Amino acid sequence: MSSFTHIANDIPKSLISADLAGRRKRLNSVWNGIIPGIVLVAMITGVAFSARNVSGFALFSPMILAVVAGMIHSNVLGTPAHARAGIAFSQRRLLRFAIVLLGFQLTLGQVVAIGASGVGIVALTLGATFVFTITLGRLIGVDAKLAQLIAAGTSICGASAIVATNIVTDARDEDVTYAVASITLFGTVAMLGFPLLAPVLGLDQHAFGLWAGASIHEVAQVIGAGFQNGTQSGEIAAVAKLTRVAMLAPMVIALGLMARRKSSDQASDQAGARPAMPWFVAAFVAVVALNSLITVPAEVKSAMALATTIMLTMGLAAMGLQADISQLRSRGLRPLALAFSAFLFIGGFSLMLVKLVG
Repeated sequence: MSSFTHIANDIPKSLISADLAGRRKRLNSVWNGIIPGIVLVAMITGVAFSARNVSGFALFSPMILAVVAGMIHSNVLGTPAHARAGIAFSQRRLLRFAIVLLGFQLTLGQVVAIGASGVGIVALTLGATFVFTITLGRLIGVDAKLAQLIAAGTSICGASAIVATNIVTDARDEDVTYAVASITLFGTVAMLGFPLLAPVLGLDQHAFGLWAGASIHEVAQVIGAGFQNGTQSGEIAAVAKLTRVAMLAPMVIALGLMARRKSSDQASDQAGARPAMPWFVAAFVAVVALNSLITVPAEVKSAMALATTIMLTMGLAAMGLQADISQLRSRGLRPLALAFSAFLFIGGFSLMLVKLVG
């Protein structure tokens, strides 16, 4: 024991002091670099969840409320410079991990449950809507990246799809916010209006559930519309919607390949700047497969769903914090017209398929 004491006494106190100072410096660097931004994002996320208890706000998901709260904070109070690193961390890494956790909300058995015709309706609607939105965006002069975000949000799964697609397209934060806002607007219209149209269109519970799941934007909006028309409608709508969520992976992969191809066709000084294939897509598929092969306890699934929602909300709060309203105004009404046209197309096209299949 005395030998150890002797060795310790031989260590220069200056080295110990230097080591402690280095650790303190690194800790301060982490605090000054990331933690303040995460704390700010977490506070806005808490406001978003709390706001849902206010009458009239329960219709909106916390993700949407977080975007709005973040924008208000950013454009009224401003965003502190020392919080930007933590905001960027929330916007990128937390969102990628949240998308992976979405896989725990889907199994291959659920996809099979709506039948081959149901899967076909969902897949055809998704593909046709995406192509229609991109093509119309090009014709009316909407920025290609913003058009891709609107197309993904409309055809797949709202804000989550916009976030995942942006990891590949790398659009501006203002474009992401614009896309989320427009998708939320028309998704809410669909959630409130589609159940009123069910008797007019002669849709039974199964047909309405399939229509709602194949056409309404956000998962929460689909569930809200589906269960307004009955329990069976709600269950079918949820499964159809989750089938669309499963198609997020191949869609993002396809966009990544398109981005790579476009990159390779550019000048030689830019040819090396190819976007990396999104790792989170492969992880999402792996989680879906795992969730299909093993029985995950209900408590764990519930915890995963809550964690996913919290992280998605934090990511969108971060986007709101970096959104400049003046930049949104500069986009004009064309992107809004594009989102409205995509909303009409997905509703009409999916209804036509549901009617044809019977």
